Amino acid sequence: MRHGFTTGSCAAAASKAAAYMLLFGKDKNSITITTPKGLDFKAEILETVRGEKSVKCAVRKDGGDDPDVTTGALIFAEVSISDTAGISIDGGVGVGRVTARGLDQPVGNAAINHVPREMIEKEVREIVDISGYEGGLDIIISVPEGEEIAKRTFNPRLGIVGGISIIGTSGVVEPMSKQAIIDTIRVELNMKKEEGYSTAFISPGNYGLDFMKSAYGYDLDRSVKCSNFIGETIDAIVELGFESVLLTGHIGKLIKVAGGIMNTHSRESDSRMELIAAFASKYGASSGEVNQILDCLTTEEALSVVKNAGILQDVMNYAVSRIIYYLDKRAMGKLKIECILYSNDFGELAKSDKALELLEGGMYGL
Repeated sequence: MRHGFTTGSCAAAASKAAAYMLLFGKDKNSITITTPKGLDFKAEILETVRGEKSVKCAVRKDGGDDPDVTTGALIFAEVSISDTAGISIDGGVGVGRVTARGLDQPVGNAAINHVPREMIEKEVREIVDISGYEGGLDIIISVPEGEEIAKRTFNPRLGIVGGISIIGTSGVVEPMSKQAIIDTIRVELNMKKEEGYSTAFISPGNYGLDFMKSAYGYDLDRSVKCSNFIGETIDAIVELGFESVLLTGHIGKLIKVAGGIMNTHSRESDSRMELIAAFASKYGASSGEVNQILDCLTTEEALSVVKNAGILQDVMNYAVSRIIYYLDKRAMGKLKIECILYSNDFGELAKSDKALELLEGGMYGL
């Protein structure tokens, strides 16, 4: 299946082209950037508009064979001469604003995630250095259709208002064929088994793997990213004959597993607040605190309520025990299962008794 490029890649390409046209005074019909994944993205530059001290242009989002609601949208970047040193990045029309804690950006910021921001600055900095320009630049990313597109996403529920998010950790959109992803997970697991591993180390996404690296110095090459397909991944781990599994992930994904949900994609399920509220109630949260949790938009916000109630550790330990309970049921008792749970705001939340033992075995042996 054909891959595509993220809104972050489109924003970076448009920004680079606009900066080039502004600082060199020449037209640009296409431009190439290198994504964090290492793939080059050659983008066609559209709808260029020149101002006295600014240039605005667009790149059309192509999600490849992924059924992405943003495919076809024009991602605009306007680059302007600034009196302030450095490169500033903000969102304009159709780019959402963050209104709830626990997301990639602070409350009040444009919903342009940190990796796209780094991509935009890197690509524009390249043009600045080549041109010899020593002043500042302001960059505004906008998506004219963004507010309408956002109605078909979970942004409003997540506390992002007014438009879409500019996202992407690799810069590349991998086609979301369910079977293709599951087959890829299975191939990666089989490779680890052939290399002699008896424990499978899995995480739903890049952030979970990054947490393992930063918190424990874990070699990411030993891990497998299981995406939202927790259940199918456990099935494959059992079938391939692993002895044990260590699942590491963010509370926003794994709290669903604590309720027996084995596909954690937001299109499939969302009982995050209900589960946290139920667990908090078990450990003495008041009815008012339970209602506060149910009204939260993000798990990070809900954790703050739980912490203020003085029961965070109890609730998270229980969540880990329920995650292991349901994974054990899925594995039919054929695996030794451990789990580490974390959040962006609170760091490590809880881990099972033998999690570090498995982790150390994976770091220093097979």
